[in-house]
Amino acid sequence: METERLVLRKWTEADADSLFEYAKNPEVGPVAGWPPHKSVEESKEVIRNVFNAPECYAICEKENNIAIGAVELKLNGHTDMTQRDDECELGYWLGQPFWGKGYMPEAARELLRHGFEDLFCFLGAKSFMPGIAPPATAQKYRLATLQYGLNLRWYFSNSLRSIFLW
Repeated sequence: METERLVLRKWTEADADSLFEYAKNPEVGPVAGWPPHKSVEESKEVIRNVFNAPECYAICEKENNIAIGAVELKLNGHTDMTQRDDECELGYWLGQPFWGKGYMPEAARELLRHGFEDLFCFLGAKSFMPGIAPPATAQKYRLATLQYGLNLRWYFSNSLRSIFLW
């Protein structure tokens, strides 16, 4: 998937060095629920066993295609917030050097489009941005989500889908 500035693509083991570069930062991992990575090998294991989910994508800047974060739709009862098969949760994290550039709302908007148009699921969102970034990111994300959600109502005729934000 692509946006104006980003590519959302599947993770590969070749992304381990980049993942380690950003995931070793203690400002990133703990807020997302995982400890900072201690080695490139640990990052490879995460790519093999966590980022291999069907709707987990590396966030990359278009000009270099290097992974700088992750965005995922957790599907079919494998979320932290619901057990319903027709609901999914949107989770994400981003390397600290890329905070404040508007990348998360851009990536989230594309994954919301994918979730509604291609997967036809209910969506919830969880922000993994520490410090000052979460309110700004969440506010931009919430506005984008509400705008996008209003535009999507016609897809479901008499059955409106819910967007959960927390």
